[in-house]
Amino acid sequence: MPLLGAIADDFTGATDLATMLVSRGFRTAVVIGTAAPAEPLAELDAVVVALKSRTAPVDEAVRDSLAALRSLRAAGCERIYLKYCSTFDSTPEGNIGPVVDAVLDELGAPGAVVVPSFPATGRTVHRGHLFVGDQPLAESPMRDHPLTPMRDSNLLRLLAPQTRRPVQLVGHDVVRAGADAVRARLAEFGADLVVVDAATDEDLAVIAAATADAPVLTGGAGLALGLTGPHPGRARAGSAGAGPAVVLAGSASAATRSQVTHAKTRLPHRKLDLAALRADFDGTTAELVEFVRSCWAGDPALPPLLYAVGVGDEVEPAREDDAEPAGSLLERALARCAAELVAQGARRLLVAGGETSGAVVLALGATTLHVGAQIAPGVPWCRTESDVDGERRPVDVALKSGNFGGIDIFTTAWDVLS
Repeated sequence: MPLLGAIADDFTGATDLATMLVSRGFRTAVVIGTAAPAEPLAELDAVVVALKSRTAPVDEAVRDSLAALRSLRAAGCERIYLKYCSTFDSTPEGNIGPVVDAVLDELGAPGAVVVPSFPATGRTVHRGHLFVGDQPLAESPMRDHPLTPMRDSNLLRLLAPQTRRPVQLVGHDVVRAGADAVRARLAEFGADLVVVDAATDEDLAVIAAATADAPVLTGGAGLALGLTGPHPGRARAGSAGAGPAVVLAGSASAATRSQVTHAKTRLPHRKLDLAALRADFDGTTAELVEFVRSCWAGDPALPPLLYAVGVGDEVEPAREDDAEPAGSLLERALARCAAELVAQGARRLLVAGGETSGAVVLALGATTLHVGAQIAPGVPWCRTESDVDGERRPVDVALKSGNFGGIDIFTTAWDVLS
């Protein structure tokens, strides 16, 4: 029976956490949505539920998270890990605080730690302030994120308006004193939410040891580096096999824009045209699919790139009319392309952007992702089966958070599958 159940607030976050669990010896699968897992779970050590709840209305995020929790508990999961982004993406209302409150209430559990740190990707917490590399969160590119602009770096101030519980801090001085010191300090706080400083993987290991008996963990994927599963070195799933490939980049993050610029010098590419999609969605997506197919015919070794935003491009501002928002339209277009391309032979998809990844996976009709080789910290390949046009097809998918990966990820990700 699964030992650990996790609830992730977007699809890239789910695979981010899952690859960390695999690296720590947990045989792990990602289950799409709140329904009970469709596959037998006896051979797994961890199950991660992938939701699209990060930017959903608060009531919806809480409802879906509780439904996921009940499915995980019914499947036998003994501990729960609430996974949010390492940049603490949220709004003043949530959804991190309300979901944590609801899960703790449902389980009758006391408080929980709050640990977004992920040093391997440059996310660290010092005196309760979250840093992205050398920049405080509020001075990083996340300041102007189109969906969740982060204008404060202090996690206690960010979280306090979202929760009914007091928010406390365990600083570096306590963490560096070891797991017993952290455990003792947490016991003093009782039913509070406790932000814990962490700047290194060693800090995360201390926090994990101090919370080994906690029924609920909350954090980014980095906290999983302190956990230990029962199958070290033997937890990774294999590939679905060779086949045509495509890159679908919907993220507007600075990192993805740079990755797109790099890939454009090496891969055939086409930018999505918002005006054309608004005028003729079906015709424009059909042209994009035909472009990819023609690229496969010309050089099957080069994965074509379809992208939404490049360096220097402006993100379309909110519209005053009833037109579909740009982000939603672009996600829908890339999801349509993904489904059509899988039906026409694509077997490897690299998708950039959390919202885009969710739309693509749902369009493919995938229900479970089995976590395989890691491309970059927080970015694994996953084996799944699509269900497009009533036919099941094996597919490898990589779901990349917009901010993750090196500049060459779109051209080098395929190497670990060969």
